[in-house]
Amino acid sequence: MKFATWNVNSLNVRLPHVLDWLQSNQPDVLCLQETKQEDHKFPYADLQAIGYQAVHIGQKTYNGVAIISRHAMTDIQHNIPQFADEQQRVIAATIAGMRVVCAYIPNGQAVESDKYQYKLRWLSALNGWLKNELSLHPNLLLLGDYNIAPEDRDCHDPSAWLGQVLVSPAERAAFQALLGLGLHDSFRLFEQTDKSFSWWDYRMMGFRRNLGMRIDHILVSDALKSHCAAAHIDKAPRKLERPSDHTPVVLELAN
Repeated sequence: MKFATWNVNSLNVRLPHVLDWLQSNQPDVLCLQETKQEDHKFPYADLQAIGYQAVHIGQKTYNGVAIISRHAMTDIQHNIPQFADEQQRVIAATIAGMRVVCAYIPNGQAVESDKYQYKLRWLSALNGWLKNELSLHPNLLLLGDYNIAPEDRDCHDPSAWLGQVLVSPAERAAFQALLGLGLHDSFRLFEQTDKSFSWWDYRMMGFRRNLGMRIDHILVSDALKSHCAAAHIDKAPRKLERPSDHTPVVLELAN
């Protein structure tokens, strides 16, 4: 099975890109972040027309997450239980015996900001919930925009970003805490080229100069680790006209 995650930075703008990518790549599951639209505007019919069903939780202008699947989805969960939050950032479903969690982790804005403290609280709540989810669903994947570059090699210029959001010690510690639950960074299970990134700033010709970050991840549980067959970042959509600033990250699982 093929799984992918993609922060589309507005599905209203990027729907043609998503539909084309689905038809060209034929993933079994695609998780989207930053759909930036309310549920009644989500393009269920367009996806059904090309063989996909979807579950979505969204809001106007900000956030919004979706799981798009070729297979039946059950046991749908919206957001993190027992964590009061008006922002729509998590959706989960069981697909072909696997628990698929799609997450849009807060950006944090700046380390001295209230939004940074919210990010850390949010990550702590996610960790607590996933610990329980893993006990119920040993076959689990956590896909999404984490807004965390786990290591210096995941940042184009670690010295320039030192101490800032996305790379701060507390955020990286939170990422390691997720791994401590028994999850694995699927991208790093395979040999990858240097300076492999999934996000590039629109400014300063960031993509052309490869001034990027690897902040979009697919973590897999212990039970799925041995089934990971290949992982890559598909940079092609970032080259399109009016692209998202992120590009898809893809994982293939073997039976």
